[in-house]
Amino acid sequence: MSFRPAIAIPLAVALAGCGINSIPTAEETAKARWADVQNDYQRRADLVPNLVATVRAAGAQEKDILTQVTQARASATQVKVSGDDLTNPAKVAAYERAQNAVSLNLQRLQEAYPELQSQKNYGTLMSQLEGTENRIAIARRDYNGAVQNYNTTIRTFPAAVGARIFYGAKPMTPFAATTPGAETAPTVNFGNAS
Repeated sequence: MSFRPAIAIPLAVALAGCGINSIPTAEETAKARWADVQNDYQRRADLVPNLVATVRAAGAQEKDILTQVTQARASATQVKVSGDDLTNPAKVAAYERAQNAVSLNLQRLQEAYPELQSQKNYGTLMSQLEGTENRIAIARRDYNGAVQNYNTTIRTFPAAVGARIFYGAKPMTPFAATTPGAETAPTVNFGNAS
């Protein structure tokens, strides 16, 4: 039995006309888009706790410095020295210590000021959260587009013939929020909510 180009060429054209190559291409594209969706969900799962911890730590440092300044100021206002007390070295020394504590804490605040980042960190956190949610939305949209293309390919003639005969292709399911409350972004808690 010899190879007959007269049969092979029309057979190849018929198979190409049945969308034989477009089906696996569309399927792999949809699978890749789904991997993108999963990747962006994982990014969010990894990113959010780390960002929240960073913001909390910066806020705690700032709170500590500001609390110390406030306490030193409050202590300094409690120590009173009147004109009659100026002859009492212990009262003058106590007043001086209280005022020095305020000066020391204000100096710490001034030194730390360039590093006080809570407002900037909160802004960064909000920006990262927004960006992450946008990435997820785009990945879902791209996945749904790829699924639509695949499903259309396997259901339309002539690719539908090759889809059924060679691949046993079945429609893919597009992304749809099915979890109750999935339409609501997760709440970020810094531990200061009541």
